[in-house]
Amino acid sequence: MSDLGSMRVLLTGAAGFIGSNLAMSLLRGGHTVVGIDNLSYGRPENLVGIMGHERFTFVQGDVCDPSVLKGIGADVVVHLASQKIPRYTNSYRTIEENQVMSTNVIQHCLLTGARLVFASTSDVYGKNPKIPFTEESDLVLGSTKVKRWAYAASKIFSEHKLIATGEEKGLNYTIMRFFGSYGPNQNLTWWGGPQSVFIEKALFNEPIELHGDGAQTRTFTYIDDTVQGIMRCIEDEQASREIFNIASDPRQEISISDLARSIWRLIRPQDDAPLITYIPYESFGGGYEDVQRRVPDITKIRTMLGFEPAFDLQEGLERTIAWQRAQYPNR
Repeated sequence: MSDLGSMRVLLTGAAGFIGSNLAMSLLRGGHTVVGIDNLSYGRPENLVGIMGHERFTFVQGDVCDPSVLKGIGADVVVHLASQKIPRYTNSYRTIEENQVMSTNVIQHCLLTGARLVFASTSDVYGKNPKIPFTEESDLVLGSTKVKRWAYAASKIFSEHKLIATGEEKGLNYTIMRFFGSYGPNQNLTWWGGPQSVFIEKALFNEPIELHGDGAQTRTFTYIDDTVQGIMRCIEDEQASREIFNIASDPRQEISISDLARSIWRLIRPQDDAPLITYIPYESFGGGYEDVQRRVPDITKIRTMLGFEPAFDLQEGLERTIAWQRAQYPNR
C-alpha cells in the first residue's frame, strides 16, 4: 500500500480512541510515531501496548499551546485532537479550541514542510437531504443559534483554512471525513458515540436512552476500517490535496433504535425485549437538532486508494462488546 516508505509521523490525540489504534498500526507498518495528547479525553491505558516501543515517543501536552509542537520534526502530521459536538455543554470550547489547534498544526506544517492529514467529520454534511454523501456534496447546517452545529462549523472552517493555505502557501494536506467510528479503546461516555453508552446500559441491564424517536440513521465504521482508511491517506501520494470519506459500506446504514435493539440482543439474548427510554431533544437546551440520515459514498477512496471495508456491523459490534465487557470485570 505504501509508496512513500518509512516515515516519521506526528500524531495529535494519540491516546484517544482513533489515535491509539492508529499509532499501533503505524508502528506495525514500520513508521516512527511521536504522539501528543493532553489526556483530557484520551487514556494512558490506550497506549500501554506501545509505551516503551523504540519507535514511539509520547508527549503529554495541549495542541492549543503552539510550543508543544516546537522542535518536533515529522514527514506527516496527523491531526486527530478535537473538541466534539457540545451536546450538554457550551459551544465555546468546541469553536475556540478546534480553531486554535488547526491553526497551530497548519503553522507547524508550513514551518517544517510536513504534510498535514486532517481529521474532519461526516457531521459537516449536516442536514443535506441528498443521500449518499459524496465528497462534493453540499454542506448544509442549521441556524447558528443552535449550538449543536458548532462542531461541524469548526471542522468546515478548518477544511477551508487547509485548502486556502494550500493555494496561498503551498501546504500539502489531506482531509478525512469519518463516519461513526467504534471499537476497542472507544470512550465509554457519549463522547465515544451512542454504541458506547448502549453497550454499557445493556451490560448493566439498565434502560438504553434514545435521543428523539430513535428513527435517525447512521453508518458506523469499525475502527480497523477507519484506521485502514487513514493509513491509505498517509501512505499514498495520490491522497495529496484530496478529501476522502472514510466509512463502512453504505449498506450498513442502521437506525439508532435498531442499533440499540441489536446491541441488547447480542448482550442479553435471553430477554424478550430491550429496556428503552426516549429523551426529547428539548432536554439538551440550545435548540438541539439531529441529522436524520448519514450515509456515505466511498467510491472515491475505493477507486483512488484501494480502500475496502472489511467489517460488517454485526462482527464489529461483537468485537466491541467483548472489549467493553472486559472494562467491567464484574459483568
